[in-house]
Amino acid sequence: MHLDHLYRVAFHLVKTKDEAQDLVQETYARALGSYEQFTPGTNMKAWLTRILYNFFFDHYHQKKRWVSVDDKTERGEGDLDYWAKLSRENPGPESEVLDKELSLKITDALGKIPEEFRLPIILVDMGDFAYAEAAEILSCPVGTVRSRLSRGRRLLHRHLQGYVGPRERE
Repeated sequence: MHLDHLYRVAFHLVKTKDEAQDLVQETYARALGSYEQFTPGTNMKAWLTRILYNFFFDHYHQKKRWVSVDDKTERGEGDLDYWAKLSRENPGPESEVLDKELSLKITDALGKIPEEFRLPIILVDMGDFAYAEAAEILSCPVGTVRSRLSRGRRLLHRHLQGYVGPRERE
């Protein structure tokens, strides 16, 4: 039921399909093993995501798979003009290719953001969790989630400047 969501979160945490599948499989195994700890009527998606995050933090976090935030994204000089000229209303093969390219750039940019800022983006912006739910999953105050989300969005925007317009003031 929540498999797609868990896989998406896992993929952004570990960066490879095989590791993401292993992480989701282990999440389900642990959830089945501790199902008596789940309170019926509460948010199962948040509970499963918390199990996934805890397992990732305990077992995968030691790898320290960080990429410097200062790394520059490779792109050609004409990319900004090219993207600006394309019409969003133009469905067709070009749009599909460009959407896939943007999706890959977003995934790449997420990989360059430190985990503490990436996780709130994955949970709130991509996983549709409320701030309070993300705070519970990450075991931190809601204010911390909000500030990390804001900082993460700024970092993400910096890495995607060639693909998105200027950032509006908050």
